[in-house]
Amino acid sequence: MHIGIITIGNELTSGRIQDANTAFLARQFHLQGWQVVASLSVGDEEEMIAAALAFILPRAETVIVTGGLGPTADDITTAALAHIFGLPLITDEETLQHIRGIFTRYGLKWTPNNAKQAVFPQGAEIIANPTGTAPGFSLRREGKVIAVIPGVPAEVRRMVPAGVVPLLKRAFPGHARHTAVRTLKTFGLSEAAVDQAVAGVELAGVEIGFYPRFPENHIVLSVRDEHDEAAARARLAAVEEEVRRRLDRYIFARDGETLEGVVGALLRDQGRTIAVAESCTGGLVTDRLTDVPGSSAYLERGLTTYSNRAKMELLGVPEEVLQAHGAVSEETARLMAEGVRLRSGTDLGLATTGIAGPDGGSESKPVGTVYIALADGVETRCRHYRYRWERRRIKMIASQAALLMVKRYLAGDEDPL
Repeated sequence: MHIGIITIGNELTSGRIQDANTAFLARQFHLQGWQVVASLSVGDEEEMIAAALAFILPRAETVIVTGGLGPTADDITTAALAHIFGLPLITDEETLQHIRGIFTRYGLKWTPNNAKQAVFPQGAEIIANPTGTAPGFSLRREGKVIAVIPGVPAEVRRMVPAGVVPLLKRAFPGHARHTAVRTLKTFGLSEAAVDQAVAGVELAGVEIGFYPRFPENHIVLSVRDEHDEAAARARLAAVEEEVRRRLDRYIFARDGETLEGVVGALLRDQGRTIAVAESCTGGLVTDRLTDVPGSSAYLERGLTTYSNRAKMELLGVPEEVLQAHGAVSEETARLMAEGVRLRSGTDLGLATTGIAGPDGGSESKPVGTVYIALADGVETRCRHYRYRWERRRIKMIASQAALLMVKRYLAGDEDPL
């Protein structure tokens, strides 16, 4: 099946925000074996929307339109499509009551323009929105489908797999295929190194894709079979096994799993607790741990000990150590991890300290120098890194390395560093 994508919004064509939807949509459709033949971004103008449709419709069986379904005056997508196809606009009372219910539930003030989100072209099939207030809709024209959804990326990510893909499978059953997909998430190797490591891994009908998601690199394995779902899954399992054999140390999660989620599950399953002391990461490690529901079962506390005074008062790092070795040093990192564990009464203590830049580096300790330590009351492990990124990426990659150290330790890796 050939699909066209139209993203609508002045914020896209002016560069105020980056289009995150097209890439997501293309990935989702690729996994179904469907081909995106064209994608266009246009502003909130009926003339441009009509021109985009005129270009894509002759080339595709389906057009996905995102954006312009909100309550404000510049949200014109619904009205524009109704006018283009010569359809009257009608209010769906059930949808209107649903939207009003959302406002009541969250104590939001209702304004009359919100009713605009319950207006659709006559004959439209409504696509539920489990995240936001504006639902989507689809229209059938001359054997083709135009599916329209909001432009908020979080809403697109929920509505496409839950609503749009099933809609298209029903509309075009002859294009349906059995698809098996596995995403393996790696950290610690460059994209080029990952590609080289899996070179030669081949099995008929299996596609291998590489997708960098800083600081991670994802490997996506996908298999399609016209008739046999079990055969697709068997081929997928064989390739996954070989990829894991080659990259097992660097694979930390799969599919929708996150590193913090994997760490949390290990802590919970083993009945262990952890406390975190952060300097250069500024609370990012703790933030990620608390993104996991139920993290209070294993995370006792997180301290952002940014200054030397905080390291001394809250963690018990001796002043003479800081003067002799500096706040960014293996000695300090070890004492931070041991101090936060001891004062928190937890099984593990994790610590980060480093120079995120752009200033503060020296010849012996350049910007990007990071020390990460993990203490368990018996021994303390410490790892020294030198990163080449800018400040935000140094913080992100340091938080990743810290969580990976914990994951490897809990998993019984002989070399968890």
